[in-house]
Amino acid sequence: MKVQRTTSKSGIIARASLWSALAFALNLVWEIGHARLYTLWAGSDRINIAWSLLHCSLGDVAIALAAFALAGIALRQTNWLVYRPWAGGAIVIIGTMAYTVWSEWHNVYQVGNWSYTPSMPLVFGIGLSPLLQWLFLPPLMTIAYRALWLKWLDRHHTASPIPANGFTEVPK
Repeated sequence: MKVQRTTSKSGIIARASLWSALAFALNLVWEIGHARLYTLWAGSDRINIAWSLLHCSLGDVAIALAAFALAGIALRQTNWLVYRPWAGGAIVIIGTMAYTVWSEWHNVYQVGNWSYTPSMPLVFGIGLSPLLQWLFLPPLMTIAYRALWLKWLDRHHTASPIPANGFTEVPK
């Protein structure tokens, strides 16, 4: 029996790359916007601030990419953003919010990697701005992804389900 992959590696890489590029752009804007809510802004020079903004934005890309993969695995579909955006979006938001709660608590209260200014609104001790970041940006990323993918990248508009074992049988 001949076996064939149902998804191409280049297609998955293209989807993940588009998602990552959107994550970087939107999260960089958000990081710049809420930087003054962290104490780093007042106690650092411009180079250190710029490095921190880049570092945090790249970390946000890693978080977004992990959530992208989690949604794809849970939905068994590599292009869930086009074919199941509501379900995938819910998985992304729940996953990124859960990680953000843990990360903010750990980094602010356990290891002291960063701290909030008095102007940061708090929800149970966690900064409201990073929570809103992962509530608002994934839907914006999804809208932008769908618009770009359908217009420029997906000429055939085909679904790519991922079977449990990653393969499907091809009739002889």
